[in-house]
Amino acid sequence: MTFRAYVAEKVESSGGGVSVTRGVREFAAADLPPGEVEIRVGWSSVNFKDGLATRADGKVARISPIIPGIDLAGKVVSSSDPAIAVGSSVVAHGYDLGVARHGGYSEYQRVPSGWIVPLPDGLTERDAMAIGTAGFTAAMSVAALQERGLKPGDGPVLVTGASGGVGGTALAILADLGFEVWAATGKADEADRLRGLGAAGILTRDEVTAAGKPLESERWAGAVDAVGAATLPYVLRTLRTNAAVAASGNASGPKLDTTVFPFILRGVALLGMDSAQLAIDRRRAVWHRLATDLRPRSLGDHVTEVTLDTLDGALDGILAGEARGRWIVRVGV
Repeated sequence: MTFRAYVAEKVESSGGGVSVTRGVREFAAADLPPGEVEIRVGWSSVNFKDGLATRADGKVARISPIIPGIDLAGKVVSSSDPAIAVGSSVVAHGYDLGVARHGGYSEYQRVPSGWIVPLPDGLTERDAMAIGTAGFTAAMSVAALQERGLKPGDGPVLVTGASGGVGGTALAILADLGFEVWAATGKADEADRLRGLGAAGILTRDEVTAAGKPLESERWAGAVDAVGAATLPYVLRTLRTNAAVAASGNASGPKLDTTVFPFILRGVALLGMDSAQLAIDRRRAVWHRLATDLRPRSLGDHVTEVTLDTLDGALDGILAGEARGRWIVRVGV
């Protein structure tokens, strides 16, 4: 059996340079990776890591050629695990998917049963990828802040990178839970949309990236940082005593320029959000909450559909910082 897949492959020139060719190819089922569950993929999504997997300097893809796509949703067509029923709808994301083994931009995919999340009641496969890895990371971040004791009424909560998938979803979830949420964005034309998602106020990029003192006035009861190097120093020096930030982004770079003062003088916590390697029981629990109390408002809004044939523009766009909401990929519906 053959099927269509979007493939990226590194090519070395005679001069020693490396480039990447990418596009839709016919792919053989015999070339799929091993795994107990085979899935007919209906939907995937576009994430920053997916864009990097198609660049020669992206430092993400660990095999070549690779089918990118770090998440997928679809129906099980075969399973050697009795706990995963043929015909059931499932989600898979993280671990090595789309990084060290073939991912979601494929009409069929095979994955280990220990990576499978049965689709919770109340979510369609399209809903699951409208949430996707970005929305999952947002929910994981909110849950981590709640576990640290953050409650509505404690004070304002800041979300950076609010125009993107992680930030926008975190903003909406927090607002629906009753928090006073402030959104930081570098896109001035996004203010109305972010207020529609529940933002009580907007901070500009300049406000959260300017140099400041090692400690500034205590402002935020908690934060979700989806940007990284450019914004996290500001967040840390303006958190309230014993507050925490859930950090998942490095779109602005991995280097963190801060001091120990927020940690030793205010007791703030930096909570790293590793959605890729989260244990499967915790992963399934977060997805259950995404279908219930952490379900993002207006789930189908601010979503742009692309196909395998029109994927190039979205992959380039997310690396260029052009994301407005979510791009989802109609793979095989």
